[in-house]
Amino acid sequence: MIQRPIPITFQHRVAFTHAAFDSKNHTLRDLVADACELGGKSKVLVLLDGGVADSNAGLVEQISQYFEIHADTLNLVTEPVVIAGGEPSKNNWGLVEKIWQAIEFHKVCRHSYIVAIGGGAFLDLAGFGAATAHRGIRLIRMPTTTLSQGDGGVGVKNGVNYFGKKNWVGTFSVPFAIVNDLDFLSSLPERACRDGIIEAIKVALIRDQDFYQFILENAEALGRLEKHPLETTIRRSAENHVDHIASSGDPFEYGSARPLDFGHWAAHKLEQISDFSVSHGEAVAIGMALDLLYSVEIGLLRKEIADEILSLITTVGFTLWSDFLDTEERGRPVLLAGLEEFREHLGGQLTITLVPGIGEKLEVHEMDEKAILRAMHELRGRYAGKVPVIH
Repeated sequence: MIQRPIPITFQHRVAFTHAAFDSKNHTLRDLVADACELGGKSKVLVLLDGGVADSNAGLVEQISQYFEIHADTLNLVTEPVVIAGGEPSKNNWGLVEKIWQAIEFHKVCRHSYIVAIGGGAFLDLAGFGAATAHRGIRLIRMPTTTLSQGDGGVGVKNGVNYFGKKNWVGTFSVPFAIVNDLDFLSSLPERACRDGIIEAIKVALIRDQDFYQFILENAEALGRLEKHPLETTIRRSAENHVDHIASSGDPFEYGSARPLDFGHWAAHKLEQISDFSVSHGEAVAIGMALDLLYSVEIGLLRKEIADEILSLITTVGFTLWSDFLDTEERGRPVLLAGLEEFREHLGGQLTITLVPGIGEKLEVHEMDEKAILRAMHELRGRYAGKVPVIH
């Protein structure tokens, strides 16, 4: 007899704050305290992105002091474990084993916590280690980049690269909590700081016309990375991403559609072709531009709307061409293989999200290769060799 499915609910806690490790800031402490049984204290293992440690002098000591002050609730099992971050870290299986070894050595159990502090790639790595040890240890993510605070870091996916493919090994696992400390953004290099803006534009295009208008009105300020509009943009981007995860009905991607990956079929392949020298945000900007021009080619999107969006993307500081797009194999652009890899990654039929208008999305199940090539030609003609001018 087939029984009626029983829904399983998850709590998805997301907090925004400043100076998370100031002793007077109880955000992290209270998240753990609220879940402690019988008012006890919990073991905590802190994993820290090496790049974040390098760019935030004294952070390791500050974290240790925070846990000392709140030792009534938080038992830091060892000083923060610093691990190399960035996309190359996801190609190193030895780093997953290093996380497992720390968990085993310090007897971190399912009632303990891992606090992972770093950029999106580091959170993917740390989250995979946490999700696979003891079938899942409570994870508190602390994203430190605009990209991870507004997009990937507030999601439910973890993964590492394998077979030369992005996130081939991974899990879906709802983190215990996400704490976005906006102060980390001030220590980011400009290139990394800019990356999160493109994901904000993406999510606005597919689901939030008012947010798109806000970004459009603040484009030049965002291009200069001004603090207030940048923080507002990252907050609203996170809200949109979390709302989609909570309300789409498919948070673990059982279907073949992934609306939040507009522009990503080409972006993932471009990152791979460039050996990840093109950052995720830069690749997404190009991938979105390609899909926008493709949509004009097939009559789905009006040219003037596409031109406005492309102008916005360059105004906030993105270059919309990479010579890696010209990489060919047997006379065919390697980028086109990204379509099949995208389908394979999701399973089922190919499903690509396109934008027919601001705040709208349309899912298609095939792409016209000749129209893609025409869009690439148009993209090359418009943007090859051109560098955005920040006003």
